[in-house]
Amino acid sequence: MSQTRYDAAVEHTLMAIEDAVDNCAWDIDFERNGAVLTLTLEDNGSQVIISRQSASCELWVAARSGGYHLAFAPAGWTCASTGEDLPALLDRVLSDQQGEPVSLALSL
Repeated sequence: MSQTRYDAAVEHTLMAIEDAVDNCAWDIDFERNGAVLTLTLEDNGSQVIISRQSASCELWVAARSGGYHLAFAPAGWTCASTGEDLPALLDRVLSDQQGEPVSLALSL
């Protein structure tokens, strides 16, 4: 994947996550600093951090349950260790940290 295509995919993805958080039913705040997006669950203050990793052309997700490395494929971002796509992974880690089902209804 070219760097230009990778950068565009990351930007599109981070913007889509921001939109999904804005439209979800849960009290989740987000803060973006460059290519790092931090989601904060207001009920308990826990965070999920999504960041660009340009050297490896990956998107990394850091959560209480661990760190996840996602590569971009024609079908979207896929986690190397779990096989989950990004929307499923985010819903799972946010649900784990919230203690109840969370769905961002993220569409990429």
